[in-house]
Amino acid sequence: MFKRSLALLLGILLVGSVSARDFPDFTELVEKQGAAVVNVSTSQTITAQQMVPGLPNLPENDPFYEFFRRFAPQIPRQQESQSLGSGFIISADGYILTNAHVVDRADKITVRLTDKREFKAQIVGADKRTDVALLKIEAKGLPVVELGKPEQLKVGEWVLAIGSPFGFDSSVTAGIVSAKGRSLPQENFVPFIQTDVAINPGNSGGPLFNMKGEVVGINSQIYSRSGGYMGLSFSIPIDVAMDVVNQLRSTGKVTRGRIGVTIQEVTRELAESFGLKKAAGALISGVEKGGPADKAGVRASDVILKFDGKQVENSSDLPRIVAGTKPGSKVPVLLWRKGNTLEVALTVGEIQEPHDNVAAQIDPDDAQTQSVLRLGLRVTELTSEQKAELQVDGGLLVVDAQGASARIELQRGDVILAIGNIEIRTVAQFNEVLKQVPPGRSIALLVRRNDGTVYIPVRLDEK
Repeated sequence: MFKRSLALLLGILLVGSVSARDFPDFTELVEKQGAAVVNVSTSQTITAQQMVPGLPNLPENDPFYEFFRRFAPQIPRQQESQSLGSGFIISADGYILTNAHVVDRADKITVRLTDKREFKAQIVGADKRTDVALLKIEAKGLPVVELGKPEQLKVGEWVLAIGSPFGFDSSVTAGIVSAKGRSLPQENFVPFIQTDVAINPGNSGGPLFNMKGEVVGINSQIYSRSGGYMGLSFSIPIDVAMDVVNQLRSTGKVTRGRIGVTIQEVTRELAESFGLKKAAGALISGVEKGGPADKAGVRASDVILKFDGKQVENSSDLPRIVAGTKPGSKVPVLLWRKGNTLEVALTVGEIQEPHDNVAAQIDPDDAQTQSVLRLGLRVTELTSEQKAELQVDGGLLVVDAQGASARIELQRGDVILAIGNIEIRTVAQFNEVLKQVPPGRSIALLVRRNDGTVYIPVRLDEK
């Protein structure tokens, strides 16, 4: 027994010594590349209004607070807001990369090098969509980082970050690549690198290095419920950032392609309903009238499999591929339609800044309703006024949803436009189409909700 315990202890010690010996040494990387990482500090003057001194200082819950806030004389008061971030030098003559949110609305930007020299920086250009900004300082002979290739990164590979978390200059943290090509909400144009490198406020804009000492990303975001690091950090791939930089340096702005469609992920149920062998591609749930896709003959219910020769595995791939295509380019698009592949030629448009749309307001209470068999729906056909307001040719307005339709969260006020690629105009037609679907099979309902359209899969009851 004693011998077995001794052998086990020796084995643990041996494994521990091997692990310690094999742990990566970052010292050479930091010594070589650390000098090219900078601290970026910004200041902004904010003008606020305060009441004239001498008037009552009331708490917000006091009934007279709102009266004095609205009608009492006020005087402007200025205060300075400061923020910290990081950046890194990409050319010896003073061009620096950082995040757009680090320098957003800054009145003054100061760059401090590791040798304590400080420079006033100017914004050459910034792109909020990718959160990339290019700065310029008047200096020469500066240390420069080496750029790597993010596509060669492997999940599980060691990476290292250098930055100024909470203002602590030249802080080094390390971890591994947790995932690649990660999509985040409201971030359609960046295939983020996810890591478990400790990133905190002040690290934003700093470099992410591979073990060769090459920059593979810009540290941009964290996922946190506390405001601090929780093991989920996201970096912008350096090739995405450099494409933005090249456009900013040459034209001062960034142009992106657009095709005028709304898309959604192809789930297993949707793939089955459209006859696809696997859940892949980007499902078109809406096509902008007169847009590039509409002119090329792309229809709602089509699934884009390839765009300009590039495979579309997930719906999130398409916005990045399209955005990276030069506006005006004529490209081939491989579609899946009615059980077959089809290739169309599409001329890419240019993306514009988003604008607000007015949602159609409809009241289902005044309509004569009918039941839809097998789905537990009560619907009504759209009036000509409702069609004109919604800019659709047909559809059924949902008045009540129960059974299978309630389980997929159809809502009162939704408009059902189609089943798969079959446009629905009347309740009788809808019921007739449903009769042809075998029990237990999935169908895809094209639903208009507010200003968007989305395909919703529903499996018909066996009964």
